[in-house]
Amino acid sequence: MSDVPSPTVAARRVLYPGSFDPLHLGHLDVIEQACDLFGEVVVAVMYNFAKPAGMFDPDERVEMITAATAELVGVTVQKHAGLAVQAAGEAGADFVVKGLRTPGDFEIEQQMAQMNHSVTGMRTVFVPCRPDLGFVSSRFVREIANYGGDVSHLVPPVVADALVRRVAEDEED
Repeated sequence: MSDVPSPTVAARRVLYPGSFDPLHLGHLDVIEQACDLFGEVVVAVMYNFAKPAGMFDPDERVEMITAATAELVGVTVQKHAGLAVQAAGEAGADFVVKGLRTPGDFEIEQQMAQMNHSVTGMRTVFVPCRPDLGFVSSRFVREIANYGGDVSHLVPPVVADALVRRVAEDEED
């Protein structure tokens, strides 16, 4: 290590949008990295009134993410309908943060980032997730949980508990 002090960077607020249905450890990794890089992270649970709520409704997702990030300083969780760049503006965010797992994610997210910038001027910062979490997706977590598989190593404990309860409720119906 050198004796050169690291530069001081003013904290910035970023928006991390997603459906988070459910939150998994890859998402949590991106949130932690965004906290380290920017200081303040607004996790925006995005939903569309015209589409079904998913496995968990937006309020349940907000509760789980809030519980899973309770130890992280600078994280707030909100729900938003509409466009992510609108949510970023409403949250007073300086940037949008998006996590990347695969080259395919980059292709999709880059196009969206360029469109958002052309329309609003909002910039997107890409954060790669840890390599050991690159395979995790909410879709696979839901599918495995629905078939009774153990996903506790892929999600925060609060989410693992909620998945077990939800699957049990669905089996009763």
